[in-house]
Amino acid sequence: LKRHSNTMAGSMNNSDMIALRQYITARDEVQYNNLHKSTLMVDMTHSNLKQRHVEIRLDLSTKIADLRDVIKRKTGTGPGFQLLQFILGGKVLFEVPPGREDERMLGYFGLEHGVTIHCVDLDPNSGSRNGQYEDVNLVKKYVMSDEEYNKRKGTLRDWERQQKAKDSTFTLAKHAREHREMMEAQRQAKLGLPLPTGFEIDSNGEVIRVREERIAESTVKSPNPDAPGEESVEGIKVGMRCEVRPGSRRGSIKYVGIIDKLGGGGYWCGVEFDEPVGRADGSVKGERYFEAMPGYGGFVRGKNVEVGDFPERDILDELDDSEDEL
Repeated sequence: LKRHSNTMAGSMNNSDMIALRQYITARDEVQYNNLHKSTLMVDMTHSNLKQRHVEIRLDLSTKIADLRDVIKRKTGTGPGFQLLQFILGGKVLFEVPPGREDERMLGYFGLEHGVTIHCVDLDPNSGSRNGQYEDVNLVKKYVMSDEEYNKRKGTLRDWERQQKAKDSTFTLAKHAREHREMMEAQRQAKLGLPLPTGFEIDSNGEVIRVREERIAESTVKSPNPDAPGEESVEGIKVGMRCEVRPGSRRGSIKYVGIIDKLGGGGYWCGVEFDEPVGRADGSVKGERYFEAMPGYGGFVRGKNVEVGDFPERDILDELDDSEDEL
């Protein structure tokens, strides 16, 4: 088995890796063809830094002294501490110590595109040593204690305290939820859509909240004594996952209660399906009981609903006509 693995690795090195190399380097020989003849493309690296400055454009008339200024701006190392190494193909072609060849132009050295100019920082007190320029873990973070933060005015925590003094039930989570609901109600109002339950438009044309939320589990008695009663939805609660017959359609319970305007009244289960396999959008004759996109909602008799562990899945079963679903 070991010999077989080595054979496979060798095969990959001899074929696939060669093909990959050819693909990556396919146009390397022409990548600099459109550059001006006086332009030199170089990479720059530094002995104390991880950063690599790729494909920096220099002119062949650039003097070493000017090159040192460029390196200083990019790395912070002064010209007097720069030992420059010119590297190509992993080999150091030559070195230029500090203060040497400063008046020479790059063209004098016969450099090729793709050469790496590596700066060795000789400054024993260099600010870039030991990751000082790049390692954020070395930066001392300001940490405020809870006691000090509690004393500050105008903070989120201070505002939360003020709101709780007005309303003992206030929480930031509740505030965020109510804000999202209001934004959605205002959006639907602008689009001319029915408002979500608990919102209405006042005399000034503004969207206002009229109550916290619709009571999902109604306790009102149905005027039809023959309609399915509360026992027909026993054990079914809002928020439960369910599977609905016919079709084994899955979804979530969004409403449980009496709907007198629907199919003889009595108790119904409002379901938001995972797929567009329903016949409603959560409303009945203009009255909304829960939110759902058209085709994703349905009102089903309790006998056709099974609650339990029914995770979402992709189903689009054919629907059979049923008098127990509207």
